[in-house]
Amino acid sequence: MSLAGAAFGQATTGAIFGQVPNGAGQTVKIESGSGFTREVAIDASGRYSASSLPVGTYTVTLLKDGQTVDSRNNVSLRVGGGVEVDLGASASNAQELSAISVSANALPSIDVTSVDSRTVITSQDLQRLPLNRTAESIALLAPGTVSGSGYFNNAVSFGGAGVTENAYYINGYNTTNPLNATGGVGLPYGAIDQQQVLTGGYSAKYGRSDGGVINQIGKSGTNEWHFGAQVQWAPAFAAADPADIYFPKRNLPAGYGYTDPSLPGTLYRSRKGNTSWETTYSAYVGGPLIKDKLFFFLAAEADKEQGKSTSSILAANTNNTYYSYDRPKVYGKLDWNINQNNVFELSVVHDKNEYEGTQYGYDYGTGTATGDLIGHDTTNKSSSDYYIGKYTSYITDDLTVSALYGWSKTEDYQVVPGGSANPYLSRPDLQDPAATGGAIIRNDQTQLYTQNPNANNKTHGLRLDAEYRLGDHTLSAGIDNMYFYSSDEGQQLTGPNYAWLYGKTSQPNQPLSTTFGIAAPGGDGYYVRRYVFDNVTSMSVKQKAYYLEDKWQVSNNVLLSLGLRNDKFTNYNNAGQAYINNDNQWAPRLGVSWDVFGDSSLKVYGNLGRYYLALPPSVAIRGASASTFTYEYFTYTGVDANGEPTGLTALGPGPVSTNNEYGTAPDPKTVAATNLKSQYQDEVQLGFDKSLGDSWVTGAKATYRQLQTAIDDVCDTDALAAKAASMGVDPDTLAIRGCYIFNPGETNTFRLNHVDGSGFTDVTMRNSDWGFTEGAKRKYYALDLYLEHPFDGKWQARVDYTFSRSYGNTEGQVKSDIGQTDVSKTSDWDTAALMENSYGLLANHRRHQLKVRGSYQVSPEWMVSGALRVQSGAPKSCIGYYGTNEGDPSGYYANYHWCAGQPSAPGAAGSNPWTKKLDLNVTYRPAFADHKLAFGLDVFNVLNETKALQTDATFEDDRYTVSNTYNQGIFFEAPRYVRLSASYDF
Repeated sequence: MSLAGAAFGQATTGAIFGQVPNGAGQTVKIESGSGFTREVAIDASGRYSASSLPVGTYTVTLLKDGQTVDSRNNVSLRVGGGVEVDLGASASNAQELSAISVSANALPSIDVTSVDSRTVITSQDLQRLPLNRTAESIALLAPGTVSGSGYFNNAVSFGGAGVTENAYYINGYNTTNPLNATGGVGLPYGAIDQQQVLTGGYSAKYGRSDGGVINQIGKSGTNEWHFGAQVQWAPAFAAADPADIYFPKRNLPAGYGYTDPSLPGTLYRSRKGNTSWETTYSAYVGGPLIKDKLFFFLAAEADKEQGKSTSSILAANTNNTYYSYDRPKVYGKLDWNINQNNVFELSVVHDKNEYEGTQYGYDYGTGTATGDLIGHDTTNKSSSDYYIGKYTSYITDDLTVSALYGWSKTEDYQVVPGGSANPYLSRPDLQDPAATGGAIIRNDQTQLYTQNPNANNKTHGLRLDAEYRLGDHTLSAGIDNMYFYSSDEGQQLTGPNYAWLYGKTSQPNQPLSTTFGIAAPGGDGYYVRRYVFDNVTSMSVKQKAYYLEDKWQVSNNVLLSLGLRNDKFTNYNNAGQAYINNDNQWAPRLGVSWDVFGDSSLKVYGNLGRYYLALPPSVAIRGASASTFTYEYFTYTGVDANGEPTGLTALGPGPVSTNNEYGTAPDPKTVAATNLKSQYQDEVQLGFDKSLGDSWVTGAKATYRQLQTAIDDVCDTDALAAKAASMGVDPDTLAIRGCYIFNPGETNTFRLNHVDGSGFTDVTMRNSDWGFTEGAKRKYYALDLYLEHPFDGKWQARVDYTFSRSYGNTEGQVKSDIGQTDVSKTSDWDTAALMENSYGLLANHRRHQLKVRGSYQVSPEWMVSGALRVQSGAPKSCIGYYGTNEGDPSGYYANYHWCAGQPSAPGAAGSNPWTKKLDLNVTYRPAFADHKLAFGLDVFNVLNETKALQTDATFEDDRYTVSNTYNQGIFFEAPRYVRLSASYDF
């Protein structure tokens, strides 16, 4: 099958092509509902092709001497796909190559022109299926995608990758979270024309991702006026209460005791009445400002949620938080057909997420609310604005160029209303009763952290793309540049900029830390820590790339895709000084598609590629800028009325910091290894798609991914000093910092300052110099099977099954088991002791996944639909103190892969339970309203399953002192709830 042509960049377009017997000298006219028109010539072999067409619905007409010879109506394009429309006497139908509905024909859904793995969900799919209104919920329909840890707001993991390793796009512009790459901005639900989910094998035009891509295309206006409105309501009375949570109760190994022996088996958190109501209002309008010339589309969505959440019994102040979310979104688009060969598009996106809460007292002794106002939860306001312009010029039938420029600003406002001047108190339930008279003394400080209210992020980016068709080759080239600027980001403590952390050890005569010289507290084991933390800073990143690609139609049945991408990433600190500069990162991409029988009924395909991942701006926080992170240990004899300890006796030398974070900014030349390489991953896929008659399609795909290089930080200053000494350099003459950014498992060279300011000394560290026995490992393999019946006007169904394994010693840029969001600065790889027993099943591993979705048009007025997701549970971890004698050689407390004195690799503690989620919908469109009025009922989690999705992995609070919350559920399935809707579309 002849090549359809390519779609530009972060694809926003598709292609139409086909055969015309004896068509030489004739032309094909392609016209959209917006008046956009292209005429292309038919070559000597009877082929024609029109690429880089905006997604939409087209009429394709064969012209001879200006007269219509043949025509096809309602030819719909999916983003990144191609539609074959054969015209003339021998054309029996329009053949769809990317699961696109063309006219009313029964069409095979096999795209023989693609070599990647993609799932495209259209606005029609979104209308039919019961889904939450987020880009992530849509992405989870794709095989191989799973929800990440709740610590990251359930961001999506693709193919075993970390949740920060994805890329988000709207109309071709990068909308990934500009600070830390966790999640991204999506369109109002009703403004989504199509969402493309790429799960592997994507072309050299895509970069900065080794997980997956979420690519949303917004709707556009046409020559016909359309408007509509919808209201959705999820009432609290129709929602099930989440289950109460109890402290785990288990038999402990000999010599171990709970931090509080009275808690096992008792109530940890009451969740009775912890429900919410949510209302969403949305509306849209679109049409021509000037017929065939200028069009607009405008959509707005206002989502509001209110509810109650009860704190745990261990909270600084036990409370009921009455919270509200406001989530307005606006999308606008102008399309200007300058003339037949030139098109301009302008998109505007506004996305806001505001949270606020008020806290009232809750008495766990009586199980009732006291009604006393405690204070306020942290108010968060994240507001993003994106402006995206794209110009496309069809210079000739064979040459197309485009330019895209975008700009954004995100305000990241956070404040505690009426913030208290008192310090935050952690675990006041562990105050020494001899010092308090048996009472628990609290204060009015409700939050531990806050941030600078001026925090914000800005981006701008430029893409230039060119495509030229030369015989059997479609050649593409372009540049892809992005710039990120973050100001006043990070965290600091509330109140007086310190907090008190109360604690108790079950071994009062054992030192709390031999590493830092912290003595035993004695007595009954009570002690307190004074905690200081501040890492607010500014930073920026530049990411530049260029690519070359050739889609070569080797024969009528074989297509080769040959691509090469070169990326350059530069990270800057708050002074604008570069501390990481990675260039000449060549990423080859090779793909092949074989149309076995030449009729698009069986495709065998494969791809092999390398994918580089940039470091987001947030790496500078605690990594390349000044930060303070200290503890100071005391015993005490009293507690004042504000909960602050009195009669302090120091147990150690003063403030101590695991990573030497005492508020000094590092020299940018010394932050990272001088030969640092970017994280990259290699991937290979092999699969087939096969049509079964006219109505069914099936297929299978095998995937293997291997992380080749990772980036994290290493913090073993003793190992660096020892290596310097072996070189004949006195370590006391070097200013050795706490942590350095490096490539685990590689040979890294570090530049160390001289204490006297006279210069630097380079120290080269092999893997063995740190004491590591292996490098960073992450491997993923999967087998995906599917069976689909595309929607034929009556019904649609798809079943996906994935068997997979994700394993190694490095999850990626973040660490889910303890919720560490410090991108590429996790506790992994800080010391060799922390990496012992670290090889196992990774956090995003799910061995089995079954996904089923479908819809059935019962009658012209009634439709039912559903979605089912069944999967095995995530692996559990147990982390504690080091070795058989409960040591702490690195000063990291209970953060080693040891559990009760035994080695404990990730997954060795078992797995969380299997989960199954069934969502159902019924929609009624009465005939008296011409089916334009619709009433809907969605029921989510019909079976009301509320199992734990993740459990607490930290075994101990202190040596031989087991945490009361170890192996307790942290994040759970959302209980059943109901959503009602009414809409009108004209």
